Amino acid sequence: MKLKTTALLITSLLVLAGCEQAEKSAHQLMGQAAESAKQAIDDTHKTAEQAISDATGGLISKKEPSREDKQKVESSSQEI
Repeated sequence: MKLKTTALLITSLLVLAGCEQAEKSAHQLMGQAAESAKQAIDDTHKTAEQAISDATGGLISKKEPSREDKQKVESSSQEI
């Protein structure tokens, strides 16, 4: 009986350790996915700005973002 109890406890510990490792891996993957999504959005935005500039012949220039706009962008990217 002691052997079965010991085996059950060891198996439970191994399962818990495996679950923790799976959770860590999932967090890493989510972080990588968020960074990839942010990079894709940034690249798309840059490409769209270039296309608008090309289409308008540079008549519409990109304005420098105000301090308030910069803070909004920084805070929204930190939420991800």
